[in-house]
Amino acid sequence: QVQLVESGGGLVQAGGSLRLSCAASRSTFSFRSMGWYRQAPGKQRELVATVSKSGTTNYADSVKGRFGITRSIAKNTVYLQMNSLKPEDTAVYYCNVGADWGPKLDYWGQGTQVTVSS
Repeated sequence: QVQLVESGGGLVQAGGSLRLSCAASRSTFSFRSMGWYRQAPGKQRELVATVSKSGTTNYADSVKGRFGITRSIAKNTVYLQMNSLKPEDTAVYYCNVGADWGPKLDYWGQGTQVTVSS
């Protein structure tokens, strides 16, 4: 099993920045991917950014150039740096990791609220 602890959400004005953190209970080398998804009220959960085991990153078009995903191998943590935030970025942000062992399950964090005011 994997435990994921998220932090860093909050309320920010448009144009501001936030950094989300997700600490995993296992080494980052245990995962084929780590990433962030978000879900706004009345909408489906969508991919924001992912980083693969090899370090390849992938971003939703809506956040390219504004968000950056990184990871700390030493801290078993994945980060999402969010800059130039817009009201449409308001959502609950979920950390996701894909196991690289056994049945290769996906694990989710509890979610952290990000609210961007105009």
